[in-house]
Amino acid sequence: MMPMAVSSAYAADPVVQGTVVSSTPAPAKTTAAAAATTPVTAALPNVKILATGGTIAGSSASNTDVTGYKAGALTIDTLINAVPEMKQLANVSGEQIANVGSPDIDNAVLLKLAKRINELLASDDVDGIVITHGTDTLEETAYFLNLVVKSDKPVVVVGAMRPATAISADGSFNLYNAVKIAGSPKARGKGVMIELNDRIGSARYITKTNTTGTDTFKSVEQGYLGVVSGGNVFFYNESTRKHTTESVFDVTNLTSLPQVDILYEYQNNGSYFYNAAVAAGAKGIVVAGSGNGSMSSASSKGAAEAAGKGVVVVRSTRTGSGVVTHSSSDDKAGMVSSDSLNPQKARILLMLALTKTSSPSEIQTYFDQY
Repeated sequence: MMPMAVSSAYAADPVVQGTVVSSTPAPAKTTAAAAATTPVTAALPNVKILATGGTIAGSSASNTDVTGYKAGALTIDTLINAVPEMKQLANVSGEQIANVGSPDIDNAVLLKLAKRINELLASDDVDGIVITHGTDTLEETAYFLNLVVKSDKPVVVVGAMRPATAISADGSFNLYNAVKIAGSPKARGKGVMIELNDRIGSARYITKTNTTGTDTFKSVEQGYLGVVSGGNVFFYNESTRKHTTESVFDVTNLTSLPQVDILYEYQNNGSYFYNAAVAAGAKGIVVAGSGNGSMSSASSKGAAEAAGKGVVVVRSTRTGSGVVTHSSSDDKAGMVSSDSLNPQKARILLMLALTKTSSPSEIQTYFDQY
């Protein structure tokens, strides 16, 4: 496999901006990319790679720089051409949806990406999708897609912890494995998956746990769906929550998503953050509570006032794992508990739930099922 590491081609590669990206220069038109002239092999699956940027497309002048690089510096053409062995796995082609660090992935990009995926998977000419993405918010995009993709065909979100120009860059093999999964019939019906470091995780359960380590994505309590080993895909578990074809959420006619903010619980906090969120237009608030979604008296007061104004408040936890249990006090306060969803994923589900209803009891049902 050609390394995606030390190559002058990476430094010279122009940055292609997506069509809807916040806090970035003027966007360019979305581009179809890579291997347009590559012969199609009928015996192989057809896999489309949609690129959004991130570390996997990162570049630095130094091959030992793994933290000060520019994310989203390389185009999808470059990423595909760097791994010619993928042509033995699938008929691969790519599109550039965006090219940014994942903190700049906004709701507009999420909607655009989801709609394009549904459009592609509706075609008999596409057997699976791979999305290249920055790891910082990768789990949020993956969970969003898990709720809105309308196909049982494989969708795999992949990233890297080291830029393409680094010694021992991990992106090449992660991308290779992701294409392997996306082209595998065994991967159908699994929901949206995340692949890094040979492990296959469910978008519902997996989360980033380390700032820079390559083994950062873990499913602490529920485990992985499977692994890629020796060039083969192995599945051992299933996601038990509703996803993709079972989901009621549909983005076909959506042009925006409701504003949902996350507020962090800590000692000596106050209710003013709740007031600020409501004043800024929040339709929902997720509380990153302590322990079992616990909130201070001041926070509880702010949350109750927000709920009284029609804002849906969801209790999650800052602990990183565990279930936030629902209680009768939640019902009295008109609040929702997040089950085992962390705050960032609870925000994703709440945004979509608010496109259906503003009833806390109905939204609680969504959190119980998804």
